[in-house]
Amino acid sequence: MTEQPVTNHDDFAAAIDRIKRKTTRPIVLVGLMGVGKSTVGRRLASMLSRDFVDADDAIEEAAQRKISEIFEEFGEAYFRDGERRVIARLMEEHSGVIATGGGAFVDDQTRALILDKAIAVWIDCDIDTLVERTSRRNTRPLLRTGDPKEILTRLYNERAPFYSQAQIRVQSMDGPHNDVAHRIIEAIDQCM
Repeated sequence: MTEQPVTNHDDFAAAIDRIKRKTTRPIVLVGLMGVGKSTVGRRLASMLSRDFVDADDAIEEAAQRKISEIFEEFGEAYFRDGERRVIARLMEEHSGVIATGGGAFVDDQTRALILDKAIAVWIDCDIDTLVERTSRRNTRPLLRTGDPKEILTRLYNERAPFYSQAQIRVQSMDGPHNDVAHRIIEAIDQCM
């Protein structure tokens, strides 16, 4: 895992060129809610001249309802089943960057699919930063049932063993999302 973004512009451009030439697999971003998967994903896709898709947006489009509504009406198990099918479809249709929901990679079948057909990148982040980021919007169904810091800490402890199976892990800090995208590019380049 590389902690600092590439500082040499020529080296960074060469890393991007190598990734473009050597891999057609989608890059799938995993991690807890609030780590920046969607924002980083858009920037990463732009840097690599690839498409970006947010799996949560694709799920809402397919279901014609908000994720929070699916959770409330049908429950998490139903949502995860639909999420798995949508992610499988997205990976078949896109060789770009896909941001997943926080619980997607915890599902055994979804995780196996991603690890087999994509480059999985765990964007990790400290709990205090996650609490601050997720407090900006009230759209997180799992955070509506209690204290966000306690819930995020519990989710982190439960999910970290699954996230750690991703081929790549980068840290998201309280700073520019471009830095995270740079670290992802650098890490993919080192792993190829």
